[in-house]
Amino acid sequence: MIDTWFKKDLERIYEKHSIAVFIDESGESEFLLHCIEGEYSIHSTQTEIEELHVKYLIEREQPSLNKHLIYTNTAKNKLKFIREYCETNGCLEIRYLQNYIKDKVHQTLKLNINLPKEEIITAAKVSVGKEQTYWIDLVHKGASEIFDMEKELLPFLHDPKAYTQNIFDDQLKETFYRKVNELLKQEYIEKPAETLANEVVNTMFDGLAHGKCDKTLEQVYFSWLDSISYKSTLSDYLSNYKIPTGLDIWQVSRSHPFQVIDEQWMKEIGVQLSTNDLAPEYLEKIKQRSQSAQAQSMGICFWQDIKVLLEFEEKSIAHLSSLKECITFYTKHFCALDTAIRILYTEFLNRKKLLEPFQEYYKDLLTLFLDKWFKYFSHYQQNQTGTLQRLIDENSCKTAIIVGDGVAYDVAMNVAQKVSRKLKVTNNIILADIPSETENNMSQIYIANGSVEKVQSKREKYLVDQNPDKAIGFVKLDDVSEETFPHQYLICTHKDIDDIGEKLQHKALKYFSESIEFFAEKIEYLIRNGYQKVYLISDHGFVLSGILNEADKITVDFSGKTHKLERYVRSVEKQQDETEFLLGFEKKHEDYSYVYFSTTLNPFKTPGSYGFSHGGLSPQELITPYLCWEQDDYGAASLQIQIGNKADLQNVTGDLYQIKLQAAQGEDDIFTMERKVYLVFFSEEKLVSKSDIMTIKKNEKVSKEYSFDGLTEIEVQLLDEQTKEQLDKVRIKQNKDRDLSGLL
Repeated sequence: MIDTWFKKDLERIYEKHSIAVFIDESGESEFLLHCIEGEYSIHSTQTEIEELHVKYLIEREQPSLNKHLIYTNTAKNKLKFIREYCETNGCLEIRYLQNYIKDKVHQTLKLNINLPKEEIITAAKVSVGKEQTYWIDLVHKGASEIFDMEKELLPFLHDPKAYTQNIFDDQLKETFYRKVNELLKQEYIEKPAETLANEVVNTMFDGLAHGKCDKTLEQVYFSWLDSISYKSTLSDYLSNYKIPTGLDIWQVSRSHPFQVIDEQWMKEIGVQLSTNDLAPEYLEKIKQRSQSAQAQSMGICFWQDIKVLLEFEEKSIAHLSSLKECITFYTKHFCALDTAIRILYTEFLNRKKLLEPFQEYYKDLLTLFLDKWFKYFSHYQQNQTGTLQRLIDENSCKTAIIVGDGVAYDVAMNVAQKVSRKLKVTNNIILADIPSETENNMSQIYIANGSVEKVQSKREKYLVDQNPDKAIGFVKLDDVSEETFPHQYLICTHKDIDDIGEKLQHKALKYFSESIEFFAEKIEYLIRNGYQKVYLISDHGFVLSGILNEADKITVDFSGKTHKLERYVRSVEKQQDETEFLLGFEKKHEDYSYVYFSTTLNPFKTPGSYGFSHGGLSPQELITPYLCWEQDDYGAASLQIQIGNKADLQNVTGDLYQIKLQAAQGEDDIFTMERKVYLVFFSEEKLVSKSDIMTIKKNEKVSKEYSFDGLTEIEVQLLDEQTKEQLDKVRIKQNKDRDLSGLL
């Protein structure tokens, strides 16, 4: 703040003169020259010879062409050759710096500052670049506010050498060092800045490790984690820090940055899980850690998932008394466990000792639920067949349908959390056909008669042939952008989760978060493209085997010709060794007449790797998402506008055509007074141009003329400017036959 006062004093002189003399008899104000470097030509003079030399330089340059500041420690009445500048131009005298500061604080803030001279001068140097609130705090709180350690320590720790080099003088540097040592409760000893910075960080980390961190250092730590500029150096300090021996790990601060402590917590909790003796205080610690913004900033985010596992009420499974209740229970409660264990697999699959107790805990819960699931499974009925046809029949608005491959229900719930809350979402489910594998289930989605078709293009052709009067388009979800699509119904396919899972198995886990973000982004793109509704469905889900022992794999000795996969076995002959762990169905497929499934999550023993699989009867594979997003205000009263000359556009002679827009009469409310719209032009299902945005008022008619530009047939859609809702459309055809009657 003192720099601002000093500059204003000089500016008052330079408003009328080009030369100013700054007299600093004590020499304590010299640091102020750093605040104006580059703004004026600064000359320093202490002797008569130097005065004469400075006068010569200024006069030779012609004073009026530049602004000069002469700095001297000589009293005004003792100046010789530059004394006349004091009288004819302007002079700023600071005889006692502490008095200058007191006067400025009183003049500008109407406050009196009562501190010793040394502390006032130190405060002045620190105040450079700060606002007046610095002096207000100093007046009210005393010398402790000279250095705001919560703000000053962070840049010091980030680069100690650079920070101290920017301090104006040794006296200020020593004062800062003494304040730091006071904070550390140790005597001041002159030492390198890097050494002192390491002492600060070690004290901070020790405090966090013992759960007794100094409040100032704790705030510095919080700011460090939030800082984009400084956070990188925190990792460097952490890599050199050694956790104290004999530490009580359960006393460590919940905000600590030590992942090794988190792993020790996991190990201890894992031991207690295996003995069914988890201490309540550990659950409270987990809850605190899961809510810690500092832990999340360090990328330690798995505690929320451990919390989900440990807080699950297994007793509620016992009350399930029907398949319908099992389905509801899975979607409302159990699927959260699938998300939790998937994230733990992603984080710790290569850390068997850490992960295994949590995996076993999850599998015990799943076993209880599967017992209920298969108890009532005889009532299972799939409703997947003809899904796309139902959606087309039920929706007259512009509709996009994302058909995912292997998008499990819990993954879809994660997608829903990422999509903008401004969109209204409806959450339902579809029960997949069995076996839950792509060829069968994709066929059920596309083909309403229940037949199985291997080739995707033939499935799409079937859907188009069944709806000759509907504009149905097909696109890969990767190709969806913010460009508008012309189709009334747009089918968007995406196979990444299934493809990556089958190719990479457990290694695919690290890509799932990217896929979830990808789906959410594309859903919002489709809404912005003018699709009033966007659905997300999937052919099937998946299961993860996690850490798998050889004893976990199911060995079966079937007779006759069989085709064995990880989650089901097809056979020509009916098998005689069905048990409670093996469930069979008569279902023809190629040469096979029967299909058998395990009633556990364990896979059949097959060649190849394990990890990601599907095809079985578990709820994770069969309960698939049926989500719909739409604009929350869709259907609200708006001015109706349509294309009024569609008949004239069916056979246009010449290169120009005219589109006439007609607005309805509207109601007497602000929503139907006017509407902003625009036209989009397509040729062979590709966007070729857009019109300007038009504001059309109620009962108004607007005509616009356009050119075919070499095209013979164009589809034009009328869209709402804000929601991209399709208000009307027309297909325009050019007639190139000339009228030859006058030539015959």
